[in-house]
Amino acid sequence: MSISVPDRWAVGEESVPDPRVDLVSFREEFYRCLPARGDALFELTDALLCSGTAVRTLVELSLAAEHRRGHGALYDAINCGRIDLTRLRRALGGLTILRDRGGRIVLAVDISAWLRPDASTSPQRGFCHVYGRGKNQAQLIPGWPYSFVAALETGRTSWTSVLDAVRLRPDDDETDVTATQVREVNTRLREAGHHRDGDPDILLVFDAGYELARLAFVLADLPVQVLGRMRSDRVLCFPAPPRGRTGKHSSRHGPEFRFADPITWPAPETTSSTETDRYGTATAASWNRLHPRLVHRGSWADHPGPPPIVEGTVIRLTVDHLPGDRHPKPVWLWYSHPGGGTADIDRLWQMFLRRFDLEHTFRFFKQTLGWTAPKLRSPEAADRWTWIVLVAYAQLRLARPLAEDLRRPWERPVPPTRLTPARVRRGFSRTRATMPVPASAPKPSRPGPGLPPGSKNTHRAPHHHVGKRAETKARKPVGAACPG
Repeated sequence: MSISVPDRWAVGEESVPDPRVDLVSFREEFYRCLPARGDALFELTDALLCSGTAVRTLVELSLAAEHRRGHGALYDAINCGRIDLTRLRRALGGLTILRDRGGRIVLAVDISAWLRPDASTSPQRGFCHVYGRGKNQAQLIPGWPYSFVAALETGRTSWTSVLDAVRLRPDDDETDVTATQVREVNTRLREAGHHRDGDPDILLVFDAGYELARLAFVLADLPVQVLGRMRSDRVLCFPAPPRGRTGKHSSRHGPEFRFADPITWPAPETTSSTETDRYGTATAASWNRLHPRLVHRGSWADHPGPPPIVEGTVIRLTVDHLPGDRHPKPVWLWYSHPGGGTADIDRLWQMFLRRFDLEHTFRFFKQTLGWTAPKLRSPEAADRWTWIVLVAYAQLRLARPLAEDLRRPWERPVPPTRLTPARVRRGFSRTRATMPVPASAPKPSRPGPGLPPGSKNTHRAPHHHVGKRAETKARKPVGAACPG
């Protein structure tokens, strides 16, 4: 099923006369993706959308008028319900995809953590890297990390189009999971007709922490290009020098290019300056055909033969100032195309800055929709709640042309195209009142007897370790005789 979203701001898409039809179609398709406890899960999603305040607990949602069932049915749906993720992913991929000004699809990939440091009875928790407020205050906190893929649009906005979410297990390889996730998203986009042969390659934007060369090598068979940030202490290499008289290469790598050592920088291939309203003058310099020195270690340990040479373009971006008159450091980017020109460099660093729109989406998920607020024990229940949040956010994006600006007295009026997700959610209850609800009404029932008074719980939940557990050799008993 292909559902077209009434996104009047997508490049190359005509405005839909009645966007309410598309919102109703998506809601009906979402209801068909709920084979078990579908009525309760659907009403939970509506309660999440129509709640006027930030979500703190699931019990508060059970008191909403849109949730006609009790809190017992709510938790039963979260813990025992089922969602057809294959069909739901296909429905999200069928929505109109946001594009840049040139009609190119730009996908941002990033990981956000659902921290559960005190949930010792919750399995499959891993150590999540969390940044602190102070300098060099990064921490590793137990939780469930989720990898998200979202399409970006142009301009300063807090909207994205979230297409997929995958929970990373402690034993998963982050690069392999990300490559598989991107490959599946690309397949769904092609099936929906969003990307065809001859269209510009899809641009994948990553933040620091990803193996960019590995992703570019694994996804080389797809019409995608990789752009990501690198640490400022990285060392890359130029191509190997040409063969000498002996006909042999002295090395597979050429001179080193050290990000922290300007002496190793030759003259850049391209240089451009752009005046911005937030950062002053933005200067970008690029060097072509630079590659990392790969060895048989980590994700390349099982690679047959010598590790490949994955060349790309390095971009150094500097700005005059940041909001708040801070002194910014240079940003280093790596682009999987080895020969980027001036026009490409200007477009690339601007699209990388658009990647931070996904951070606004994460903040809206956590602070307003309460993605990480419930204290769920099962990771499967956490997955169901995560997808409910994603579906709610997709409905808010569909309701952008229908939303009323219910602004508070101290808020400035904005045009409909500039409404934030929070302000669209503020008036979603009025939009919902004009459309049908596929969920059936609850049947009257009597509450169960529950536990007898004075009884104790004899089924204790097992405790689970955090992260990977390496197998250790059995220790020799004390006093054992040595062989020989």
